[in-house]
Formats: sequence, structure tokens, C-alpha cells
Amino acid sequence: MNNTYKSALVLLTIAAIGGSSCTKTPEVGILNTGNYTDTEAPLKDATNDFPIGTAVNYTPLTAEPKFAEITKRDFDIVTFGYEMKHGAVVKDNGTFDFTRPDAMVAALGNVSIFGHTLVWHQNQNATYLKNFSGITVPAAVENLGNPGFENGLTGWSTFNTGNPAGTTTVTSTAATGEVRTGTSAMKINNPIGYPGSQWRVQIASILVPTVPGKQYMFSYWARAASAGGIIRLSTQDENNGNAQYQGNQTIGTTYAQISWTITANSNQTRFLFDAGESANTFYIDDASFKEVIVPPGGPAIVAKLDIAMADFINTLVGRYKNKVKAWDVVNEPFADNPVAIRDNGNTTTTGSDVLVWSNYLGRDFALKAFNLAKAADPTADLYINEYNLETNGAKLDSLIKYVAELKGKGAKIDGIGTQMHIGRTNMSYAGIDNMFRKLAATGLKIRVSELDVKVMQSSSATALTPELAGYQAQMYEYVVKSYIKYIPAAQRAGITIWGINDKNSWLYNSGKEFPLLYDNDYNKKKAYGGVLKALKGQ
Repeated sequence: MNNTYKSALVLLTIAAIGGSSCTKTPEVGILNTGNYTDTEAPLKDATNDFPIGTAVNYTPLTAEPKFAEITKRDFDIVTFGYEMKHGAVVKDNGTFDFTRPDAMVAALGNVSIFGHTLVWHQNQNATYLKNFSGITVPAAVENLGNPGFENGLTGWSTFNTGNPAGTTTVTSTAATGEVRTGTSAMKINNPIGYPGSQWRVQIASILVPTVPGKQYMFSYWARAASAGGIIRLSTQDENNGNAQYQGNQTIGTTYAQISWTITANSNQTRFLFDAGESANTFYIDDASFKEVIVPPGGPAIVAKLDIAMADFINTLVGRYKNKVKAWDVVNEPFADNPVAIRDNGNTTTTGSDVLVWSNYLGRDFALKAFNLAKAADPTADLYINEYNLETNGAKLDSLIKYVAELKGKGAKIDGIGTQMHIGRTNMSYAGIDNMFRKLAATGLKIRVSELDVKVMQSSSATALTPELAGYQAQMYEYVVKSYIKYIPAAQRAGITIWGINDKNSWLYNSGKEFPLLYDNDYNKKKAYGGVLKALKGQ
């Protein structure tokens, strides 16, 4: 007798002695695993009260005939696990690619589709969203072709060389101590100072296209052979006019960076080193000529994110409105601990697929989403979807209050989805019942949106044993029975199992977990019998 079997016997004994209900713990009352041998009927035929759904993804649906066959045979409705999400269809430039969801819609034929999901903080093309909105400030482009003088003085022009001309020499240098970085720098040897006539020694950058009114910064690193050297910067346009002048800059004997920002007044601008003020030898390296990129303020980011949200919802819902009659509009709006609307402080923001809408748009981000979805398809049922409602009472209560708040502001919210990614351990039947009772009290449609049951938790087994399969079947059975018991018939929007077979599950983990109704070879498991038994009311 293995330890799992012994544990179940102990629990049964305790329940019998104490007179407590066996529904208080999932691991009680499953020793008769033969209860789950009825697996023949398609799930969708076992009840006419509500749809039974599943989740599908592009590769198994289009490449594994058995996967598609079971999907159409056993289920009323399907949800695309990924292919309708922002990250799946929006490209880095903001355009849409519907190749895969279109192919899946075609492959499913007349099977109904539940849309998933319009606004979520994950599985987005966050690179596009952040660039478009200004959350990510693009790096300024270097306008100089030879900023570090690695190619000598290519791209630089000597305008004046002292009085008489040629008194000052301008060359490149590769001498140790004269170069800051790389292998070369510019060297200006000016033996005569011309106080007040800095222009007597001038070296110019190339002309750079500039936009009048925009800011540009020229920076460089410089040192002098002896203390007290002076350089200033000035500008010219393509006609050698519209000059602007920097004040004199004292150049020390160790390399230091000097920067000057201007507002362009011409369509083309060059910067000039004016080095004629003092007699000295100057070494210049690592110059730069870039536009000053000003990050947008909060209101500008909000405006752009509003546009991006509207574009996605209008495009996606509009494209599939004749096929998709219900949508998860807002997915997972709450963080867990402490329970609160998500922001960048309570949600992990690393990853190219993450943008927390509510961090920028506030708690009314969901109101915007529901209003947009209603406008895009007034006939569709619109849902808010969340996880851990069966284990986190504070989250459950907060979600219900938030839904009431949004509806009070005019949001069309037809239903609530509870995901129920659960396990056979650390799961209270009472928590499941309490969740369904409270959700039913909202009067809205209620759906189990993403059900799967992890079974290998804290088990030393390396494969799905008969006992573990029984535990899993019992949990599936209980969820379905509790749903039917506590959700009134008029509010039952359906139960969706989050996948077909174990190896295609997001929880499979290379064979370490077996959460679904079919095994890797598409054989029905006891879990299938558990769902079927509950649907039949047995």
C-alpha cells in the first residue's frame, strides 16, 4: 500500500469519526476509482444547460488531426489560448498579422469561439506599445560620421588657421596620452592667442539636417597641453549665417566633457570649434551631435495608450464580430498580495510582452476597454476574467466591488470569468463553494474560463498513478458540481477546460505535470469521467 493510499484511508477515517463532511477536503472519498470509468459520451452532449468549452492553439489544431477531431466532437465552444492576444497579432510597427487566427477560425468550421483577450498586462507587443506611447524614449541618432576621429579628420573642415593663415596646425594624433578613447583624436596647435577673436582658429563639423524649434546638443571631450586654454562653440547654417555662440569654456589639462544645447533656427546646422582665444595645444576626442529627445509627459502617454487600446479592440472585435459572440475584455486586473488594481509597483514589468495598462490609465482603464468593446460589437457578451478567486477571498470581494463600480459608471459587463488553474492539494472545497455563491449573487453570467487541475504536486510519483488520476477526477467532478449547485441556470455561461491533452498544456513542463482530460496519446483519463459524471448529475 503506497503512502498516498494510506493518506486517503486516514482522511476517510477522520471524516467518519468526526462526522465532518467529506467535501471539506479534495483527498477524501476517491478510493473507489471505478466511479470514473464512464467516459464514452461527448461532454457537450451531457448537458444542454450551458456550453462546455476548451482552449486550442495553432500548432496542435492545424498539425494534429486527433486534436482537431476531439475539439469538434467533445466541445461546444473554444477559446484561443494565445492567437487573439495583442502579442500574437500586433507587429513591432503597429500593423496587424491575422494569419494564424484566421487559419484557426477556418479550421474550426462551425464551432463557436470565445474571444480572449482584449486588455491584459501580459502577452502583448509591449515593445510597440512602449515605443508608440513614449514610455520608452528612443535613443538619439548620432549625426556625425566620424565623431571619435578614428578616421583622422574625415568629415571635419578647417575654416581658419590663425593670422596669417597656416599659423595654427590641425591634425589627427595617435600619441599615447593625447587620445581619450579609440586610437585617434584631433590635435589643434595654436601658438598665438587672439583675444576676442576666437574665430581666428575654426574647425567645423559637417552640416546636419535640423528642424527649427527642436533642440540639439553638441558635446565633446577636450584637454589642453597647459592650463588656461579656452575654446567656445558656435553654429552656422548652410549659408554660413544664423550663428549662435557659446560662452568661452576653460579647458584644463585632463580630459573633461563639454556640452552645449541649442534650439535650431535653420534647416541645416554645423557646429564649430572656435579655438583662437588663447595660445595652447588642444586635444579633442569623442564628439557628438544629436537631437535632444524630450520624454513625453504623463498626459501624452495616456493619449497614445488610449489610441493603441482603441485600435486593437476595434480591429480585433470588428474582424471577428460575425464569429465571436463573447469576449474577455479585461483579464487579471488585480495583483494578489496585497490585493489591489495592478501598477508597476505590484506587478513584475520585466519582459518584452508586459505593459500594465492601469499603471498609466488608472483604475478606469477597464471602463475604457468595456466602452470600446461595446462600441465595436454591441451584441457581444463582455466579461472580466480573473484567477485565484477560489483561494483569495480578498481578491474575490475586490473584483466583485470593482465590477459594481464599473457598471455604476456605465460599463457593459455581462459576466465574470473565474479561471480556476487549481491543484489537488491546498485546495478547499469550501473556498470553491464560497466563490460560486458570491459570484452568483452579482446576478451576472458566470463562467469557469480556464479550468485545469495540477495533480503531481508534492507527489514522489514520476507518472500519473491510478490514485493520483482518481484525485484529479474527483477535483474536476467537484468543480463542475459546485458550479451547477450554486450558479443559477440563467447565469451559467459555461465551463472551459484549458486544453485538450497533457502534452499541449501550458503546465506540462516536459512531462512533470498532467493537468487535462486526455493523455499524450489522446486517451480519455479518469478526469474526463469526473467531468462527465458531474454533468450528468450522477
